[in-house]
Amino acid sequence: MAGDIAADTAHLLVVDDDARLRALLQRFLAEQGFRVSVAPDAAAARSALGAMAFDLVVLDVMMPGETGLELVESLRAQGNDVPVLMLTARGGPDDRVAGFEGGADDYLGKPFDPRELALRIRTILRRVTPPAPAVLPVAPVQLGMRWFDSERQELRGPDGTVRLTGGEAALLAALAARPGEVLSREEIAAALGTPEAGERAVDVQVTRLRRKIEPDSREPRFLHTVRHRGYVLRPGP
Repeated sequence: MAGDIAADTAHLLVVDDDARLRALLQRFLAEQGFRVSVAPDAAAARSALGAMAFDLVVLDVMMPGETGLELVESLRAQGNDVPVLMLTARGGPDDRVAGFEGGADDYLGKPFDPRELALRIRTILRRVTPPAPAVLPVAPVQLGMRWFDSERQELRGPDGTVRLTGGEAALLAALAARPGEVLSREEIAAALGTPEAGERAVDVQVTRLRRKIEPDSREPRFLHTVRHRGYVLRPGP
């Protein structure tokens, strides 16, 4: 659906041990305009979530090994706020309550109409996606072999171009405007146009940006955390 805020740019992760259902959902949701990755179990989902940022996870509850409920509880305990829509053949009130208490954003019982799934996904994304923030224009900033172009909201380098979301670009521009200076989470939230979102939302955005600008997001070279104070960008080759 062109122009829908929930389509066009949203990247979904579908996690289900049923290979046939995974393939059907991947094809259907791609036809709806979403980018779709899939995982057969919780372990593969963890690997995918550690490698890239997703806008929403469609997660089966009953899987061999770690269940979907255990996975979402673990993600929330780690501070990961990625929206989660849980799928399950167990749709009783107690099961739904357990899902919501565990951190799910929505709950859909099997069997379901794929059109309802797409509608619920868009509803969640509209609820959690803030308006695109204004990106502060700054001079090109070097981050290793890449350069940040605030006007185009992208990173350019010998390995190609990496597009940033509006929030990622606004965050990087705010930090790049004051290189070497610590910005508090409150200042960053204001720059993102979401002063009411709180520290956790800022931390999630920082995590997503690091995955795009850092050679190793677990050991940042450019975007550093200053404990109890905020974040600082130290650009350079």
